[in-house]
Amino acid sequence: MRTTRIRSAALAAATAALLIGGLATVPAAAAPDSGKKPGASATLHDLARAQGRYFGSAVDNPELDDAPYADLLGSEFGQTTPGNGMKWYATEPQRGVFDFTAGDEIVDYARANGLKVRGHTLLWHSQLPDWLTSGTWSADELRSILRNHITKVVKHYRGKVFAWDVANEIMNEDGTYRENIFYKTLGPGYIADALRWARAADPKVKLYLNDYNVEGTGPKSDAYYALIKQLKADRVPIDGFGMQAHLALQYGFPSQMRQNIQRFANLGVDVAITELDIRMLLPADQDKLAQQADWYGQVTDACLAVKRCVGITLWGYSDRHSWIPGVFDGEGAALPWDDNLHHKPAYDAIRKALRD
Repeated sequence: MRTTRIRSAALAAATAALLIGGLATVPAAAAPDSGKKPGASATLHDLARAQGRYFGSAVDNPELDDAPYADLLGSEFGQTTPGNGMKWYATEPQRGVFDFTAGDEIVDYARANGLKVRGHTLLWHSQLPDWLTSGTWSADELRSILRNHITKVVKHYRGKVFAWDVANEIMNEDGTYRENIFYKTLGPGYIADALRWARAADPKVKLYLNDYNVEGTGPKSDAYYALIKQLKADRVPIDGFGMQAHLALQYGFPSQMRQNIQRFANLGVDVAITELDIRMLLPADQDKLAQQADWYGQVTDACLAVKRCVGITLWGYSDRHSWIPGVFDGEGAALPWDDNLHHKPAYDAIRKALRD
């Protein structure tokens, strides 16, 4: 396995911020339940697989240097998502010059450990290279740039990833389109174009839209529901919807999460929980950890209740490498393992939900 690591200041800054978001080909869902429950030593992925799902965790390249962390990732989970290595600033740092070092390292790690890989992300308003954001582009120029980027990246990873977050965080909280560089220059049609170009580059990969604060019902999830419904009507290739699920105890659990997952599934698309963590105001205490555990169980139950909810991915599995303290001052303790890679009550709640 290659041991090259990205050490640039850009990646270090991106890792600290990670602004809520981004092997052989295998199906989006794991094998169906065989009727036999896994034993007490079963991993989270073993338990999820018995339910016809996958259970995974994101990872960023520097974390692979932490051998105990990387070893547990490879043994406990069945899927991973590169935290930064497939984003635009990493894959096309100069116009027309592509660098797949970071993404390839995680794909190599995944192959060596039997994990499948979710591609993240082809277009996003953040972590774009300076050459792109500082340029003044006509619509034709930017469309050509976007098409070339998507085509080159998707072709490079064809057969190596099972799904792509094609467009990430394209809606505002009120359900209007985010005015990113693509929307302002190309209008909302860039989303359908991106999906079509991704499909042309890899006819077999699953294509997703992905966002946060869409787990419950509300203006933002309503906007995605309407968009996906329209894309389906227009025969634009769209296979799934990713609910990031960056939750926080102080804001309450998403209303009607199971029903919301079901209504997207009813559109004929898969749903995945793509970036799950549940943060709290520090310091953590027994009551907060118990509430967090209950929420992790509720998210797992909501996914299991809907046949087309294909899997759950934690955004890193341990507080040891969580992005949250660097972004949300005074918050953290968001993941099922603590800084020392010890289980928290959340881990047991997930196991219970997967076994029941």
